[in-house]
Amino acid sequence: MHNFIEKTEKKSNIKLATSTPNNYIENLCNKYQIEMFVNKGEKGIAGDWNFAYSCSDAQYITIAHQDDIYRENYSTEIINTFDKYPHALIAFSDYSELINGNFSDNGFNLKLKRIMLKNLRNHDKAYRIKNKRSAIRLGNAICCPSVTYSKEALCDYEPLFKTGFRSNVDWETWERISRAEGEFLYCNEILMAHRIHEESETSAVIGDNLRSKEDYEMFLKFWNRPVAKVLTKIYSLSEKENNV
Repeated sequence: MHNFIEKTEKKSNIKLATSTPNNYIENLCNKYQIEMFVNKGEKGIAGDWNFAYSCSDAQYITIAHQDDIYRENYSTEIINTFDKYPHALIAFSDYSELINGNFSDNGFNLKLKRIMLKNLRNHDKAYRIKNKRSAIRLGNAICCPSVTYSKEALCDYEPLFKTGFRSNVDWETWERISRAEGEFLYCNEILMAHRIHEESETSAVIGDNLRSKEDYEMFLKFWNRPVAKVLTKIYSLSEKENNV
């Protein structure tokens, strides 16, 4: 049974960033006394995420997507992990997939990603570049909305997200910062749920076949062209789980 509720043991300072302000969002912010920021600059996924990131001066920042759900102990577990490794770049958790109202903990994609993340389970070795890159060289095993960023550790990498991708904005960031000093801390516990639905950006990108092109570009950052082509074809099979 899944027990997802809003209250957290360690209180977070919640801010809302949007490119599409409306009465519904404004009423929610007023109801819960949340500060709202409107992005009037660069649009798109990278632009929106960079804007949201810039709205906070907190030590640790989570970009919570509107479709996803966090367990009550997410903040506590993530912050406790950072406290043990203060020079870490990011900390992130395992997650469930939420499809048509049903939670799935053990789908094929999830099992595969957990295998890819095995070298990051030992936090004492999570600073090693080869271990960080092992989690992303065969695909993107890091769930973007599960990630919390260390503002101080990543200050030299801002803006954190680069334009040019629709599907692999986060994967490109992981690849870029994987060479930096500091850990990728993987919390081997399901602390949030990532919603997959037909109107999501991931499903839209898969639908117009842009995903494969972007995947190929990413694989070229780790492999030669023949291997990258093969991996792109294999990786595309996992996209079927995002077609709902």
